Amino acid sequence: MLLPSKDGFEKDPLGYGALGWHKWAMAQTVAGFNVDLEAGPTSEDLKSPVLWLSHAHAMAEAARVLIQGNPNLDPMPPNIRGVSHCQYHAIALMLVGYSLEICLKAMLIIKKGVATYQAEEKEHRHHRLEELAAFIPGLSSKDEAILKALSHFVRWAGRYPDPGFGKESHAKEIFALSESFQISAKDLFRLAAHIMGHTHEVLAQNP
Repeated sequence: MLLPSKDGFEKDPLGYGALGWHKWAMAQTVAGFNVDLEAGPTSEDLKSPVLWLSHAHAMAEAARVLIQGNPNLDPMPPNIRGVSHCQYHAIALMLVGYSLEICLKAMLIIKKGVATYQAEEKEHRHHRLEELAAFIPGLSSKDEAILKALSHFVRWAGRYPDPGFGKESHAKEIFALSESFQISAKDLFRLAAHIMGHTHEVLAQNP
């Protein structure tokens, strides 16, 4: 029951996709902790850093598979395939952004403790990665620009082609940041590795 199951997804994709906490509860039970599976998770249970860090890793893996994959654009008209290819990578960037957001919030939970994080949760309930990452040491102005640009993909550019009425200038900001700081894929993944790697230091400082 604890191991990954492709067959489980094929039989019940929606149920399987929602089983994360239940598998975590079973893992705790196997380790000797008393978890009431029938009662379901409390708000505190769902703030477990293990769940958040695991979810961040899953997001990062989903992004990696997309970026390394080769999308089938054949169903699209030839002149539209380039459009769809850009949008495909926008979705991958959205997942990269989400993975960093979840990882950063997991570190905040570890640093602050569940009760304090819950009390302050409204302050962190946003997608402004450059603000969430303020506690990460050694971030350059280029790193902050990358996070600011990724925030656009999390908020809208990975989800819709349109930032919303009155927000058309948001699309221009992505290009401005990219061109001003000459942001490459290597820069993006270096930063992602730096942020996710900082988890080890946070865990060491907050045993």
